[in-house]
Amino acid sequence: MINKIWFFMIAMAVAFAATSGKLGLLSEEIFRSLKASVELAIGLIGGMVLWCGVLKVAEKSGLVDKLSLIIRPVLRLIFNELPAKGNAMGAMVMNMTSNMLGLGNAATPMGLKAMDELQRLNSKKDVATNAMCLFLVINAAPPQFIPATVLSLRSSLGSTNPGIIILPALITSMFALATGIVACKLLEKTTGGAR
Repeated sequence: MINKIWFFMIAMAVAFAATSGKLGLLSEEIFRSLKASVELAIGLIGGMVLWCGVLKVAEKSGLVDKLSLIIRPVLRLIFNELPAKGNAMGAMVMNMTSNMLGLGNAATPMGLKAMDELQRLNSKKDVATNAMCLFLVINAAPPQFIPATVLSLRSSLGSTNPGIIILPALITSMFALATGIVACKLLEKTTGGAR
């Protein structure tokens, strides 16, 4: 579906450029945009390498384990229907720890593993459980202590103070997380409890 949307947008741009006699301007803009996107990607690579290195240092120093010790009891309260020592809980803890450090790329494999483990616990395989829906909401709005991707973007685009967004990002992500959890818990009550 997304391929069709992109094709339609490109075809419309070419059609309008051709009918208005600005096809040369369109091709110039395409190459200018390609150059800018390559420069942005190269700038992002440096930031991502830095933050991946920071995560590795945090992992080797035991910071990730300490952070997961804080997260696990909170998750037990939120996901009270899941086994506390199960594979699903472990994958969710690692996913959220990576997300809290702003490393969405590192969090994705653990998030997929957590969903797979939650599906194994699911008695109705064609219906998402409350725990699956809640985890999806938490994964979509994780608290960000270090928004590494945004910091890298701001830095690569020449921001004089890329770290100024850390506190606002933390506040808004905590608010979004709390709102998502409350909404899920309210919906669980209105739909008849755990599935």
